[in-house]
Amino acid sequence: MIAAYSVKGGVGKTTAAVNLAWEAASRGFRVLVWDVDAQGSATYLLRVKPKLRGGTADLIHGESKIRKAVRETENPRIWVLPADQSSRDLELILNSSKKSTQRIEKALGDITDQFDVVILDCPPGASLLAENVLRAADVVVVPLQPSPLSLRALDQVAAIVAGTPKAPAVVSYISMADRRRGGHRAAIQQLPEGRADVTSVVVPATVVVEKMGELRSAVAEYAPRSEAAVAYAQLWRAVEKRAKLDK
Repeated sequence: MIAAYSVKGGVGKTTAAVNLAWEAASRGFRVLVWDVDAQGSATYLLRVKPKLRGGTADLIHGESKIRKAVRETENPRIWVLPADQSSRDLELILNSSKKSTQRIEKALGDITDQFDVVILDCPPGASLLAENVLRAADVVVVPLQPSPLSLRALDQVAAIVAGTPKAPAVVSYISMADRRRGGHRAAIQQLPEGRADVTSVVVPATVVVEKMGELRSAVAEYAPRSEAAVAYAQLWRAVEKRAKLDK
């Protein structure tokens, strides 16, 4: 299971989740994207209606099953467990549940034979929901803005991960980079130095990525030769290796 996560918002987390889902599907994997961010951006980008059968509470409490709530997408190898209005109460639902840090992991238990890859698009911040997602994950994908302060955010993620029972691997990459800016060029060079959890992948700040919101597609679908599409393919290979996936 793969979690797209950051303690900061607006850094490219959801675009990574959707593009990774497309990359995995293009390699023959059956992919489930669970949109646990109440904003529902992944749900929107994957062209799925924001309606969750049974609601979030029933899923978390085990009264309904994920396999019956998932929705098909236009890509025959990608399914979505969408965010809807009930997702706004997910933190409260978890907080009132028994074994509150294990609810998402338990909910996912019934679909291990149905999907090869599960990607969880998590809202930003340190919360009980984040703790649930990170506990369930095998790999945590963390986008970093090209700034020295990004390492502080990454260290915060690492600290949260270290507190989980099975400490998932962390795969971070530089997001929204503008090589015309000296500070960005310096960060691109310096951030990976001495950090095994920072890959050399750089996703550029470009209108090609911004068009995802307009076209509601993964970058590789409409701009397969773009720098961004190449970067997301590289990111998938790094994640695939750490997750020890085999197809």
